[in-house]
Parts: sequence; structure tokens; C-alpha cells
Amino acid sequence: MTEFLLSVHVLVAIVTVGSITVAASMFPRFALRACGGGKEGDGRSEGTGAAVLLHRVCTGYAVAGVVVPVFGIATGAQLGVLTDAWLIVSLVLTVAAAALLGLAVLPGQRRLLALAEGAATEEEARPIASRLSMVTGMFNVLWAVVVVLMIVRPGSTTGA
Repeated sequence: MTEFLLSVHVLVAIVTVGSITVAASMFPRFALRACGGGKEGDGRSEGTGAAVLLHRVCTGYAVAGVVVPVFGIATGAQLGVLTDAWLIVSLVLTVAAAALLGLAVLPGQRRLLALAEGAATEEEARPIASRLSMVTGMFNVLWAVVVVLMIVRPGSTTGA
């Protein structure tokens, strides 16, 4: 049973969190293009379509990503490591990443999409896009730390 839980946990993490990190990282560039920042001709409509798609990927996979900690906790319970420091830190960082995603990244994306729909200029959108890039980077770093903790597991007896 542990192998099944761990397999689902890892597979869903790769598919959902991996997709979110890539889509969220790409979003600001396409949102700026949608606001008139395209360099080759008028990339506004192409940028808008791509930005909308990337936002949908982030939103959809964020909802599906709830499965990751659920199966992670179930796996931790099966292994008897729920009170280990590395797992508690991982859970705290996961909550922090989810909060950043839900309270900063997705709202920032919606704000930029609204600017694009309102025919905002690149100059108007650039400060929001820059802040969104920074917050997205923080989100990505949190997940990178969680992945390292999951692999290294300080105090593990597996020799890793």
C-alpha cells in the first residue's frame, strides 16, 4: 500500500506542480505581450491567448494539486514519519507555497489579464508583471526546497 500511495503522491506532484511552475513562470512574458509589449508586429492577440491558457493551466492544476499533500500525508502515516522534522517542514513549506499561489500568483495573473482586456500598455502592466515574476520565483523556490527535503530526508536511515 505504501508503494501505491507514494507513487500517486510523486506522479501527481510531477504533473501538477511541475505544470504550475512552468506555466506560472511563462505567464508574465505573454501577459506583457498581450498588453502591447510584443516586439514583432502586433503580438497582442497571440499573447492574450497564451496568457489565458497559462492562467487556466495554473488554476486547473492548482485545484488538482490538492491531491499531492493528501497522498503525501497518507504516505507519511504509512511510513510512521508524520512527526519527523523534515516532513513537518515540508508541510509548512507546502502550505506557504499554496498560499502564495492562491493569494498572490493567481490574483496577479487575473490582474494582468484584466489589464490586457482593457487595452493597457506595456508600461502600465510592467510593474505588476515584475512583481508577479518575483512571487512566482518564490513559489518555485519553495517547491524546490520541498523536493530536496523529500529526497534527502534529514535523519533518514536509507543512506541518502
